[in-house]
Amino acid sequence: MLSMMGKYVRVVDAINYRMGRLIMYFIFVMMGILLWSSISKTFFLPSLWTLEMAQFAMVAYYILGGPYSLQMGSNVRMDLFYGAWSDKKKAQIDAITVFFLIFYLGVMLYGAYDSTSYSFQYGERSPTAWRPYLWPIKVVMCFGIFMMLLQSISELFKDIATLKGVKL
Repeated sequence: MLSMMGKYVRVVDAINYRMGRLIMYFIFVMMGILLWSSISKTFFLPSLWTLEMAQFAMVAYYILGGPYSLQMGSNVRMDLFYGAWSDKKKAQIDAITVFFLIFYLGVMLYGAYDSTSYSFQYGERSPTAWRPYLWPIKVVMCFGIFMMLLQSISELFKDIATLKGVKL
């Protein structure tokens, strides 16, 4: 059982690590879009697509970078008590609280899937002047939430291994 958990952790962690390192560079994509927005507003006609495209890039940046952030332990915690606890005590608390995260992500994934299928079915577009289709960013959101769910399960497996005294 622990060997299968170890394989799962290695695969999910590797995928999310690589994806996180790649998505890290989306900040430059956003900077480029916003730079073009400033240049076009100053010297040319303002572009209709820049603000919304920057928002889409930011959504991708945060949603796809979330699993990497969780994996690296750079998520926000209340360290009032947590910082002083032993590794086993942290693993005990994390193994319990991760179920709340998994439930939350399950609800989010259900809603995201429902919204994405609606977007495909009706050809949903943004109500702005540019009017882009919304399904591409909704697919990215579904994928990001799914990967965050997989990473949360990976963190649960790591906590279980820590409680058993095994290193995955």
